[in-house]
Amino acid sequence: MGNRPRVTVLGSLNMDISVTVPRLPGPGATVLGSAARFTPGGKGANQAVAAARLGAGVRMAGCVGDDDFGRRLLAVLREEGVDAGALRTVTGTPTGLAMISVDQAGENLITVAPGANHEVGDADVAAAIAAPADILVICAEIPVPAIKAALARAARCVLNLAPVPGAPGEAAALVAGAGRNLDWLVVNETEAAAVLGRPVRGLAEAARAAAALVTAGARHAVVTAGAHGAALAPGPGREAATAIEPFRVEAVDTVGAGDAFTGALAAALAAGVPAGEAVRAAAAAGATAATRPGAQAGMPRPADIRVTTGLIWPVP
Repeated sequence: MGNRPRVTVLGSLNMDISVTVPRLPGPGATVLGSAARFTPGGKGANQAVAAARLGAGVRMAGCVGDDDFGRRLLAVLREEGVDAGALRTVTGTPTGLAMISVDQAGENLITVAPGANHEVGDADVAAAIAAPADILVICAEIPVPAIKAALARAARCVLNLAPVPGAPGEAAALVAGAGRNLDWLVVNETEAAAVLGRPVRGLAEAARAAAALVTAGARHAVVTAGAHGAALAPGPGREAATAIEPFRVEAVDTVGAGDAFTGALAAALAAGVPAGEAVRAAAAAGATAATRPGAQAGMPRPADIRVTTGLIWPVP
């Protein structure tokens, strides 16, 4: 990895089964769509690929099943230059699956069967922190005890609390219990609303929510608001939450855009990019990913970000 920024990801790996539909189905509805596409995914793996394509040296810890899907996911990570040596294969348990419908506006509906991702535990947390890293990324598609254990042991981390785990109030307790061990918390509007117990819609409310999440325990909080931009609260005792204006793009597929944001943020922070600049760069990466089909396949490289948004990627 040389002098590249070092990122470790503790998270999920799924095989995505994607279908394009004319509209997202409502309860009880059946919608005919395109032929199914089988592509590598999982929030953790997506974030690992995003960070690797943007210049970081990346390790990943987590679990797959002893099946063809698991073997394919591991092979793809290695092809992307991600160190998969800390990933564990679990016998007798299937690899995680995500069933994804994407409409003509790029919006999506996702159902996940966690499979081997639910087996992530202490051994995988230990594997994640066994080698030096500038930052640890934790995604919430793994059990809450593993998230808590990683937060307690990580020197510097980004927690992408997606999806929000457990019953109402559990996410708020997780954030409060982590205290200042939670260096960066990244959530979208829906996830912020679940943590705070109130609606969060639009950039102004996202900024207020980010500030509230810092008060709740996070040292830094980012609330993404889709096409409206993102908001950063840089920590107690500092300036108020900052709104990051959106990059205007024509969305094709928003699956993986949030993961591109998180992976890009981790790569930038690991490289020493200042907080506000890192969040803006992450927003550009997420916007670029939304213009490209697929999750991991759509993760951008620096040249893609520059062509789509005009932003020059700040990691050498």
